[in-house]
Amino acid sequence: MITEPAVLRDAVRNNAAWCDTMCRAHGLPGAFGPRAWTSPRRTPLYYPDAVTLTGDAGTPDVLDGIDRAAPGASVKDSHARLDLAAEGFRLLFEAEWIHRPAGLAVPSAPGDWRPVRTPDALAAWALAWSGGDTEDAALFRPELLADPATTIAAGYDSEGRILGGAVLSDSGAVTGVSNLFAADGTDPADAWAGCLALVAPERHAVGYESGDDLPPALETGFTTVGGLRVWLDA
Repeated sequence: MITEPAVLRDAVRNNAAWCDTMCRAHGLPGAFGPRAWTSPRRTPLYYPDAVTLTGDAGTPDVLDGIDRAAPGASVKDSHARLDLAAEGFRLLFEAEWIHRPAGLAVPSAPGDWRPVRTPDALAAWALAWSGGDTEDAALFRPELLADPATTIAAGYDSEGRILGGAVLSDSGAVTGVSNLFAADGTDPADAWAGCLALVAPERHAVGYESGDDLPPALETGFTTVGGLRVWLDA
């Protein structure tokens, strides 16, 4: 059994790796330093420009490597220890890291849950994820399908309609679950269960959630293991 500090470390690193994967799909590779991941160019919508990797990361670790020429840069403070207000940032939101141990039985979920394999299927998944917003849906480029560590999970009803989905990011000991969504009429706990069925049973599942999105994850066996903050350069 992985101890909680190790789980938190792995969850943070896994999430930073997914941010880097998304940025690389957009032609924007980031850099991993000893205490933070940073992107020298502005990242895609909803993705941070810097992510702290360790609890002792300081302000220079995240701000020295990012583009602040215009407002809008963001920092994921993975251990909720930075105060970036003096640097002109405002607190955007707080969330909880979550962990589900390997080997737990996965609740059954209605529908057929499977990986997305083709660009057309990914485009349909992205539109469902975005609620029909084509600009947001454009985040998910076909390049992601070629990444061996990334699985786009989707659930379908008997008529082929998308019930929900998530991104699964494998990094060895853990699989990160992010961008989870449930379509209208789908119980979010069912979406969690359907996506978790695609996680290898020997992998710990990790991620982060906040507000009303947290309880459905807890219903499916996750527990909270630490807090995080996201700061936005105003």
